[in-house]
Amino acid sequence: MKQSIILAICTITLLANIAFAGTLSEEAALRGINSVCQSHLEEVEDSYNLKGLNLTFFHDTDPDAYPSFHTSTEKFYNGASFFATTLSPDGEYCYISIIKTTIVNDQNCTAIVQARLDNDPSIQAISYGDGNYIHVYPESGIYQMLFIEIGKNACAITETRMMWPEA
Repeated sequence: MKQSIILAICTITLLANIAFAGTLSEEAALRGINSVCQSHLEEVEDSYNLKGLNLTFFHDTDPDAYPSFHTSTEKFYNGASFFATTLSPDGEYCYISIIKTTIVNDQNCTAIVQARLDNDPSIQAISYGDGNYIHVYPESGIYQMLFIEIGKNACAITETRMMWPEA
């Protein structure tokens, strides 16, 4: 009986946290993440238009001084996306790494890459592994994307990026 009550309380607490979870930057502020990193997280969150289920991992006794890890997962009508960023505070700076993976269930990678090339002819696209992988990146190298065919009409897209403070 005692275990059932504890399980019920834990479940209610978990559901309340999910139901009332705010944005990644709001969660970071509640957890005491470094204020410079919080500011950058808010910009990244706006830039990627993140919505969905958010999770934050942080140092339990000194979250202001150690790296934190933030994820956001969203389901769409034709797929899903998973966003992850690590924020590493360093005094008045914050170093950021980003990974976003999106699965699209109603388009193949070739069509998606072609649309990107039509929209921005300055990006580069290179095929590897007998066409199983398409590596896409801009001349500036600020991000890299990898497109992987999944069956005939689905695509997994992974974008990676690192952000360092300007010197």
